[in-house]
Amino acid sequence: MRAGAIAFAIRASLNVVLATLRFGKVPREMRFALIRRAIFGKDSYRFAAMLGSFVTLYKAILNALPILLPVQPATPLPSPFDDFEDESKSATPLEIPASERQPRLSLSAQAHQLWVRKKTRRWHAVVAGAIAGSVAVMFEKRSRRVTIAQQLFVRGLQGSYTAFTSKRGIHLPNGDVLVFCLCCAQISYALFSRPETLPRSYTTWLVTASGAPVPAVEMVRDINRTGTFNVGDLDKILQREDVIPVNRAAILARKALATSTPPDFGSPYPPCGAVHPWVESCMAVPLPRLWVVFKWAFPIYGALHFIPMMLFKRSAFLSNPLRMLARAGLGTIRSSAFLATFIAAFQSWFCFKHHMYAILLSQKKLKIPQVLFKLLGSKYSYALGGFFGALSLFVEEKRRRGELAMYVLPKSLESAWLTARGKGWVFRTGDFGEMFLTAIGMGMVMSIYQNEPQHLSGLVRRILYQFIGPN
Repeated sequence: MRAGAIAFAIRASLNVVLATLRFGKVPREMRFALIRRAIFGKDSYRFAAMLGSFVTLYKAILNALPILLPVQPATPLPSPFDDFEDESKSATPLEIPASERQPRLSLSAQAHQLWVRKKTRRWHAVVAGAIAGSVAVMFEKRSRRVTIAQQLFVRGLQGSYTAFTSKRGIHLPNGDVLVFCLCCAQISYALFSRPETLPRSYTTWLVTASGAPVPAVEMVRDINRTGTFNVGDLDKILQREDVIPVNRAAILARKALATSTPPDFGSPYPPCGAVHPWVESCMAVPLPRLWVVFKWAFPIYGALHFIPMMLFKRSAFLSNPLRMLARAGLGTIRSSAFLATFIAAFQSWFCFKHHMYAILLSQKKLKIPQVLFKLLGSKYSYALGGFFGALSLFVEEKRRRGELAMYVLPKSLESAWLTARGKGWVFRTGDFGEMFLTAIGMGMVMSIYQNEPQHLSGLVRRILYQFIGPN
């Protein structure tokens, strides 16, 4: 009941905030109904049922398994109520490594912790988390189950990977940046070759952020999939008012080839004049694009930095408003610069690889490996552009890099899975794919939380502590 009530309050509060942002678009007499629906709508009850049922099932199964399947320890458990035989020989806090120090607990808390640590097995948390998670997620709408399952799965992967590397002393420098680069490589490939494997809203946002004409993006997709393109896309670009004469002539020449008999669609990429019809030189594109994307992204990231600060860090903001505003402002600048750098870098790669393809193709003296031609003109070259562009994550604040990597990871995994499924490499999951994915994710998350919670991200630990309680 407590978990359900907290979940209901969180979801209703979020709905109210979103509803108030729509006040300017709805008549005054409908605002009360909008607020009432935001608080008592189905979304609030679904969210409460999901988290309430998860906590209930998890606690019931976790506490029942040691009773149904008791495990006798090899040696008697030390009682927290017994005194040490020789207190004079006990190590002082300074003699104990920081990683092994334990907090001072009451006798009852010590007894509870001994029972949890010694008698609970890791597989208990795995089974309890998997069963509770798979049942609980079914309370949500089908459209939201995929997102929830994906986020839980990647959080479980993150915790499992951190626990594995910590035990074995493995350290991968800038691992979050590497994950982000690999994810962006898959997303860039999917955007220009398999857009149906990405959410429609996500592809729309990416194309808008790129600043390229939509018909030019459609041309790239058609060329990558069929080797041809729709001449109507060239006509749409020619109708733009910002097309300069030089680019218009290049586009018309490409159109003449495509409409000849037999049709000749030319190089395996659209003319650069169709991608940036307002300027002739490719060298003049990155810097203006950097500034345009920065201005476009600034209000978006401003809301992401300032609104959570006002809602969740109110006491810190009221105690030192100038410092908090300065931090939020700097964070907005860095986040906007990160996205702008990514777009400008990808645009540079787009034009660079096409120029290199044309130069190498015209080269007669040197013997160029055919694999290099195929790479520069293939659909996989866009994945390389996404990988190189994602290095712009170094512009972002270090503590946000991991969260951004966890944001794009589920989208790239879903895209890779759907691409592999389209080629017949993997099986179909049917109507229960979200349930199975949630079960795997929550099994990993609860196993780590119950035994090694320090390996989970701070955000996940705080959420689980509020609903589950101490591990």
